[in-house]
This record gives sequence, structure tokens and C-alpha cells, in this order.
Amino acid sequence: MNTVTKVIIGIIVVFFIAKTCGRSGSSSSSSVAETWQKSPVDNLIKELNNEQNFSIILFDMDANEGSDNYRHQYQVIIQRPDTVVEQKTTWKNVSEPFFSQNLNNMGMEIASKKDGVVTKQAVPAGYNHYVGNEKYGRWENRGGSSFWAFYGQYAFMSHMFNMGSYRRSYWDDYRGGGYYGSSRGYYGPRGSSPVYGTKSYTSSGSGSNSKWGSKPSTFKDKVRSRVSRSSSSSSARSSSKTTRSSSRYRTSSTRSRSGGFGK
Repeated sequence: MNTVTKVIIGIIVVFFIAKTCGRSGSSSSSSVAETWQKSPVDNLIKELNNEQNFSIILFDMDANEGSDNYRHQYQVIIQRPDTVVEQKTTWKNVSEPFFSQNLNNMGMEIASKKDGVVTKQAVPAGYNHYVGNEKYGRWENRGGSSFWAFYGQYAFMSHMFNMGSYRRSYWDDYRGGGYYGSSRGYYGPRGSSPVYGTKSYTSSGSGSNSKWGSKPSTFKDKVRSRVSRSSSSSSARSSSKTTRSSSRYRTSSTRSRSGGFGK
């Protein structure tokens, strides 16, 4: 075999390997695209890009029985130097995994931006910006325990957050227990029943009159069961795809090394 023939064969082998790897990469990218999509919260964060401080609260949620139609409504609170702006969004369609992920987060802040830094975390509304901030209120002793109280001009914020009372001990637990600044949700002290979240929010105040709060328990249980099963199946399929994808890459990599081309 002469030199020219060897060169031609080498080029053909390199071309074949490049096409094979390209198909594998494209298939993997397609699988990722199918399992992930931007949520309305991601879009809101993008729309609020010019704001330095804001909170996005899951204000209400809804689902249709027997169908994959899930919706959220959000409360957006923007902190400005001299005022606080509040607005509610229209209803937004959300994916089943995102709905499942936030089933226990109604009434909670699920994303925020503080001093230009975005955090996605489920925490009691007001925890990151207003509770503990002496510009808006102070801690008061009531019956031997300390609770947060807004100043008169900010008293509306207590209603805006559908807040019964915020204990100092809970807030201290959040700030010092490894939750603050992380992605771990905070629903109250460890070892106790959830103090914050969907169940407590829909039990009183404006939350009880919400779409989700007004649904019968049987309906909520059916939806929870359905999205829980679906999420488990999706996780299993995702894990299986990842394993198969990794196997294809290992096989492709082995072929490349043995052929001596495409390294």
C-alpha cells in the first residue's frame, strides 16, 4: 500500500469517527432539551434583570383533574430605595415537574435577587429582604417570645405576605442553620411539622380563598399522587438516558483511541 492510499484511508476513517461522535452529541443535547425547559420564574428573573432587589412568591396554583394542565400565579415584590412595589402576574402554564417541585411552596418566596445576586430557594415570604431589616420594622417581645413587627408605614406588608407572625427563633434558625444563601428550602425548625408552606398558607388569610386553597382535599391528594408518580418516572427515564449516553461516549472514545485518529 503506497503513501497516498494510506493518507486517503486515514481521512476516510477520521471523517467517519467525526460523524459518529457528532450524532452522539446531537442525541445527547436533544435528550437534555426534552427534559428541561425554562420556567415562568426563569422568564420573570430575566424580565427583572435591571432590578437589584426583588422577590418572587408563589401566590396561587391550579391544576385540571385528569389532564396535564398545571398553572401558577406569582406575586412580584420589588424593593426600591424609597418604596416597595408589588404586582401579581397573570396565570402561567408550568410543566408537571415544576408544579411537583413547588407543591409545598405556596405562599413562599421561591426566587429572589438581593444586591444583584439571584437565589432560587423556598423560604417564608419576606425573610430575605424585610424581616430582620430595621428599615422596615423591629423585633418585639410578646409573652416571653420575640416576634417581627413592621413599622406603621409598612404595616401593609404583613397582609401582603399573608403573615400571621414571624418568630425570632425561627428566623435565627434560618439564618444560622445553614439555610441562608443556600438552595435548601426552609419550612420551620427541624423535627417539627412544617410551619410555612402550602398547608399553613391555605389554612388562613388570603390563602384560604385562593384557587388551590378552595379545592377539596380529595382533589389535591389526586393531583399530588399523579405528579409524584410522574416525577418518579421522569427521574428514572432521565437516569437511564444518562447511563446509555455515558456508555455511548465510552464506546466512541475507545474506538477513537484504537483507530489512532480523532484524538
